[in-house]
Amino acid sequence: MRKATRWLLSLAVLIGTATAGSAQAGAATAAEPTTKDIKDRILAIPGMSLVEEKPVDGYRYFVLNYTQPIDHEHPSKGTFQQRLTVLHKSVDRPTVFFTSGYNVNTTPSRSEPTKIIDGNQVSLEYRYFTPSRPTPTDWKKLDIRQAATDQHRIFRALHRIYGKNWIATGGSKGGMTATYYRRFFPHDMNGTVAYVAPNDVNNDEDSAYDRFFQHVGTDRCRADLAAVEREALLRRGEMVKRFQDWAAKEKQTFTNTGSADRAYEVMVTDLVFGFWQYQPAETACAEIPKPTASTDELWKWMDKVGGFDSYTDQGMEPYLPYYYQAGTQLGEPGYGYPNLAGLLKYPGINNSRTFVPKDIPMRFDKRAMPDVDRWVRHHARRMMFVNGQYDPWSSEHFELGKGSRDSYVFTVPGGNHGSNIAKLKDADRTKATAELLAWAGVPAPAGTTPAPLAHPDKKLDKQETRRMPMLRP
Repeated sequence: MRKATRWLLSLAVLIGTATAGSAQAGAATAAEPTTKDIKDRILAIPGMSLVEEKPVDGYRYFVLNYTQPIDHEHPSKGTFQQRLTVLHKSVDRPTVFFTSGYNVNTTPSRSEPTKIIDGNQVSLEYRYFTPSRPTPTDWKKLDIRQAATDQHRIFRALHRIYGKNWIATGGSKGGMTATYYRRFFPHDMNGTVAYVAPNDVNNDEDSAYDRFFQHVGTDRCRADLAAVEREALLRRGEMVKRFQDWAAKEKQTFTNTGSADRAYEVMVTDLVFGFWQYQPAETACAEIPKPTASTDELWKWMDKVGGFDSYTDQGMEPYLPYYYQAGTQLGEPGYGYPNLAGLLKYPGINNSRTFVPKDIPMRFDKRAMPDVDRWVRHHARRMMFVNGQYDPWSSEHFELGKGSRDSYVFTVPGGNHGSNIAKLKDADRTKATAELLAWAGVPAPAGTTPAPLAHPDKKLDKQETRRMPMLRP
């Protein structure tokens, strides 16, 4: 079963080890002369080039490209240009290394950790998301170690300028990315905050999702969701016809899934996941259509929760690198839908293989996620995981072990996939904020309650939402 996700919040995740930034830095990362303009200093880095500079109050903001090897183990086999942005405040402030795990947003913004520590922010586009995709494309070079090495090289290049503490961060797939980066390069960062990051250790065992959907929310809300999903399939004929007519008008196609009928079934089986992932439970349960609702009402609700355009070839293509990784290393959740018994025509279709063109081979590596999980349990240092109580992705989350040190797992009560530090209970929020400030080397003044150091900015602090296929975290 695939993940029901139409919207992804770009959340923050900090990764690192205190000894890392200082120990590895050394003389090799000494700052260049401060008399140079910051743009000149950044562009003096070999392989760095400017796409554009955008104005933003209180900062300098650069959209950049950096030359990366396609294969870090064999650098001579070609390079590609990887997109990144730098939100510059001061070389005397700590720096947040942010990634969503997908495309980079080139509109200036601050992640939550950046706001808390009042620092700089380096945001990186994940390899193989366009425009950071090599041509021709060797998909075998899209894996978590290659991506972690991308981050490592950029950190090493920019740490010569930004010599204070660094924190890695990201939400959802970005939180996964920050964690994987820490596993392979544990001494780069001074801290990690991974938001709502799923941890699918065993891709063949997903009973945690079934338990989640059996108990999340209220009995009434769960029953209403089950009923509307069933009604959506009982009306398959008229709904699929409407889907086909809409797709023809919008020039959307269904080559990957095979037909509008197949795409529609995938969407229906995703609805429960998408609902709990992003809808605010306190209000959304009352908005679930009754089985007697009109077709227009049912269509509008399904589009809001799932997004019909997410299930076309055109809606899926921008997220092809994620689908590939889900089917080769990351894993994907499976869950049952007994309420749809007798109504499914294509059982088993809802998985990453459906969304990746058949000419791209996929082979699943069962060693990758258990390796990361063992590392977190036995070696995590200064890592923070923030989850949501009502977020399906938190069904399988990272857990700490006896070998973990100075690391934490927090849960937002009633929180969904938009959970963050600000939404934690008071005591947890205070603790998480204090730890993050300490990791960044800017602890709160004695006798004060730890709080974000940067002044609020509605433009920069607006949470980023992206419309995307249900299949992704």
